[in-house]
Amino acid sequence: MNRYQTIFFDLDHTLWDFEANSKVTLAHIYQSFELSNKGIEDFEPFYQVYRAHNERLWDRYRKGFMKREELKWKRMWLTLLDFKMPNEALAKDMAAVFIEMLPRQQRLFPYAIEVLDYCKAKQYELNLITNGFEDTQWKKLEAAGLNSYFAHVVTSEKSNSVKPEPEIFEYALGLSQVSADNALMIGDNLEVDIAGAQGAGIDQVYFNPGKLDHGHRPTFEIACLSELMDIL
Repeated sequence: MNRYQTIFFDLDHTLWDFEANSKVTLAHIYQSFELSNKGIEDFEPFYQVYRAHNERLWDRYRKGFMKREELKWKRMWLTLLDFKMPNEALAKDMAAVFIEMLPRQQRLFPYAIEVLDYCKAKQYELNLITNGFEDTQWKKLEAAGLNSYFAHVVTSEKSNSVKPEPEIFEYALGLSQVSADNALMIGDNLEVDIAGAQGAGIDQVYFNPGKLDHGHRPTFEIACLSELMDIL
């Protein structure tokens, strides 16, 4: 008999397709702010520069080197700087539109709904553990029709901790009233989701749709969410 009782999901890059949703939102910003007339001739370089800054600043945020409000606009500011556009007011206006529009996007990874329905039918308790901002993550869940699946949504703000720190996982286990042995964490980030869950004594499923090489040893590894039904 499967010993797992509670399934912890990451949201961004695991269920909710952050890259696809972010790209659509950034394309809207590129067009609506007429950046092609301001020195950024093509969208794709703008998108790739933003992605690089966003990933680097999120890493700083997770490590406690950056505040939430600073992260929101500085990724836009640094992107504009790379295109020789030192316009802080423009960066903050773009950031405000991004924060407002991004959570409304609804693109999920293939089989996300089918897997959640399967887990519900099997009577697993489903929960989220996410480093995303509380208000933003709830908007994403509601827009994508996912909010009814989860008993608890554990964010870094609610838990006063961030993945991969063990405290956020311990907080989630406490809410679910389940031991680490009876929980399973599913996520896309080896350092944040997988190593974090390992540190808390929780089995893990590494979601690796790109089939990237790595040196980690998660409990399970999948390339498609549908493979979770074989595990569970």
